[in-house]
Amino acid sequence: MVDCDLRSISAVQAALRERAAKTPAGEWVLGFKYDDTKTEDGRPLSIADLDAAVPDHPVHIEHRGGHTVYANSLGLRKAGIDEKTPDPPGGKIEHDPTTGKLSGRVAESAQDFFDKAIPHNFTRDDHREGVKLISKMLAKTGITSATEAQGNPTDLRAYQDARDSGDLLYRAYCFINYRFIDAMIEAGVRTGFGDEWVRVGAMKLVCDGSISERTARLSVPYEGRPNDFGILVMTEEELYTYGRKAHLAGWQIGTHANGDVGIDTTLRVYERLQREDPRHDPRFRLEHCTLINDDLIARIKALGAIPTPFSTYVYYHGEKMRYYGAERLNHMFALRSFLDAGIRATQASDYPPGEFIPMMALQSEVTRTDTKGNVWGPHQKITVEEAIRVGTINGAYASYEENLKGSIETGKLADLVVLGRDPLKENPSTLVTIPVERTMAGGRWTFES
Repeated sequence: MVDCDLRSISAVQAALRERAAKTPAGEWVLGFKYDDTKTEDGRPLSIADLDAAVPDHPVHIEHRGGHTVYANSLGLRKAGIDEKTPDPPGGKIEHDPTTGKLSGRVAESAQDFFDKAIPHNFTRDDHREGVKLISKMLAKTGITSATEAQGNPTDLRAYQDARDSGDLLYRAYCFINYRFIDAMIEAGVRTGFGDEWVRVGAMKLVCDGSISERTARLSVPYEGRPNDFGILVMTEEELYTYGRKAHLAGWQIGTHANGDVGIDTTLRVYERLQREDPRHDPRFRLEHCTLINDDLIARIKALGAIPTPFSTYVYYHGEKMRYYGAERLNHMFALRSFLDAGIRATQASDYPPGEFIPMMALQSEVTRTDTKGNVWGPHQKITVEEAIRVGTINGAYASYEENLKGSIETGKLADLVVLGRDPLKENPSTLVTIPVERTMAGGRWTFES
């Protein structure tokens, strides 16, 4: 795949042309990690850009946020999309508002058209190599545990293979997408199955869209887009049907819910599950749980649910914050509000949508300042010590492993990081520059600078 994390449309086009020159005619040219707000052009990729760069191959480029793709004309045709194709439930096929023609951008569940059209030829060893690669990336930044947020049985096997080959350098809590829940339940598998290195996590549901791609479902429209409230990907009844199946089988549930409407919908499902079939300590998770209000906080607290807001978004995605507005940002990535309410929130990078660097997370959460010095949502600032606890002890609690890891204590796993400077003594504006000297997981060094 072509890494499209580039800073101009012309650079993206050049990278695609280079790959197309090495690709047999008619075969797909695939890209990933494209970000529409990080190019100098001030506009997103268009179908014309992609047609000009690669006219003779179908093109499919994933936005780094994971909720939208960009395709050229041939790619849309191969996927069975034309100007008359209706939006599927929970998805959108975008048209140019002036001409009515396809723009090349496809969002949320409409991406399924491409899933059916693009061949997937990755081998078992390819998946293991993928775990090996991300292991090295995470260990280099001081990470010893991480959640696989959208896993499936193939991913679970890849983690096991990498563990067996010595290539797994962090502890993986592997969520399983709801589409695979029947097979997992039939096999007798549920949350917690596994060992200290590879453990089955929650069943993953998706309620609404993306913050970075501006598809999260909001109660008040996006700034400058008075008719755009975002997208609900799954209906409340769909969430309940899959959620009940997992809940009764002893699974934790983690639901992607970004906007206040998405969070409200998800909480209604969780509340109904507990009302109908009460379970001790289900630890319902709200993946991202970005835009909140007082009512949502009270309900989260009452359920004992766990929010996992984005850790690095304010710092890394500052240029996107204008779509939400200054006042709304005081209620987004709301760690201050969660902690003050006694809610055991943790954090998540959601990589590749956000960067996973822990020192960047600390700076983002403590200063609420982006790379250009803009402050977004200052009411939600927390202290360095609180930010460390959110990412360690609270992170372990979110996976039912608080007695195993999350702090350096006798009897817990020997997972730790050696930093070049003390974050508690660092100027908050330079936390991101603190170097990682060494990372240890399970008593062995997984990274040494």
